[in-house]
Amino acid sequence: MDADDLDYRARTLTACIPPPLVARLLELGHEREVEFQAGRGEWFCALGWARLLGNRGQREQALEVLSPYVATNWWPAAQARAELLEGWGRAEEAIALSRPYAEAGDRLALVFFARLLARHGHSGEAFMLLRAGIQDWFLADCLVDVAETAGMDEEAAVLLEGRMEAAVPACNDPDCDNRRMEPSNAVDLLATIRERQGRIEEAITLLHTREVTSVNGHDQLADLLARHDRITELRAYAASDYHGHAVQRLAEVLEERDDVEGAIAAYRTFGATPSGMWHVAVPLSELLVRHGRGNEAIEVLRAHTEHDAEDWLVHTLCTLYADHGRSREGLAHLDAIKARRDGKEDWDLFQMRLPLMADCGLLDEAIELTRAHPEGDTRYAAWALSDMLDKAGRTEEADAVLAQHPAVNSSLRAERLIDLGRIQDAVRLLQQPIRKPTTPAWDGAYSTEPPF
Repeated sequence: MDADDLDYRARTLTACIPPPLVARLLELGHEREVEFQAGRGEWFCALGWARLLGNRGQREQALEVLSPYVATNWWPAAQARAELLEGWGRAEEAIALSRPYAEAGDRLALVFFARLLARHGHSGEAFMLLRAGIQDWFLADCLVDVAETAGMDEEAAVLLEGRMEAAVPACNDPDCDNRRMEPSNAVDLLATIRERQGRIEEAITLLHTREVTSVNGHDQLADLLARHDRITELRAYAASDYHGHAVQRLAEVLEERDDVEGAIAAYRTFGATPSGMWHVAVPLSELLVRHGRGNEAIEVLRAHTEHDAEDWLVHTLCTLYADHGRSREGLAHLDAIKARRDGKEDWDLFQMRLPLMADCGLLDEAIELTRAHPEGDTRYAAWALSDMLDKAGRTEEADAVLAQHPAVNSSLRAERLIDLGRIQDAVRLLQQPIRKPTTPAWDGAYSTEPPF
């Protein structure tokens, strides 16, 4: 067993049995196969089997399953063992196991170790371990969390202020006002601390200086204003926020207060222009559905996609049509979009027809239409075609379709084989060795080939 090989297979999910299929094997009662594969270097089988044994009270056996993997000094294996130990009330053993990895400089191990220390009364030590890495956004985020437990908010704030003062110009252009700050989230983290300290005005002022206002669909300033019931300020901020995340937070607050009409009005005001509605059409439709107004939700998306038929919006609309028993109307809407595009229908939109046709009892027709589509022989079309054949009870045909693209469909094909009871065939398919891609040394010339 080799740490580099384990890491490559776990990261890329190649030449291994992936977590969903391990769960599927256990669900179907194939425990002996999972146990056997766990002893042959299948990491996800070992992890699933160890957790199952731990849940059954067979703790030492669970640790034995992980031991060969931990012996390679591969951090994910050590982390899994530490998590089990902590869950069983053996925190000191978990700390002792994790410490060498953290001290060796692995940032993932360091963050895990610091949070582990903080959960078990050693938050001061955790803070001191992290402070040297304050320029790393990931470590800085952990440090601010640990600081709260350690009662060291002001110490963390001083570190962050120092990093903000040390910001340098992002480029050599004298007209560029952008600054490069390390950590990149220093302003956000300092605002978090100031809010914890009750210094709300300072937190708000800080957050108004950000260059990036939304991260992962959330706006920290909008969340802060909502938490502190500053609705008037939240309304004003929502009106100026391009992304629509602030108005979404405003609508959520209003809905929580049973002011559904106010929430709808907030979305409609923001979405008065097509560009605004592009950002809020989906959350507005979800709000309407939650309150039994599905037909209104459909109308919002139908009207918007008449002039902006982006696939993700059309997909949401087609799902609503299906959920409300109006699949034929969904097909008619797709027909209208196709007509506006001179009869052309790329796969991204075409595939939305398939579940609607199945709902209308046209599964066989959907299968034939897929085979006839210009992209019907591609690997991504194979996924959809296989699903439909499977639903039609034509399981062997479904497997044959996936077999035409062995390099990319092994996981889905293995799932089909498992459901057919062909466990060994599925395992052999998943464990086929994959040649690792090699990156040639750069010769100094830039590529002129697409997409570059």
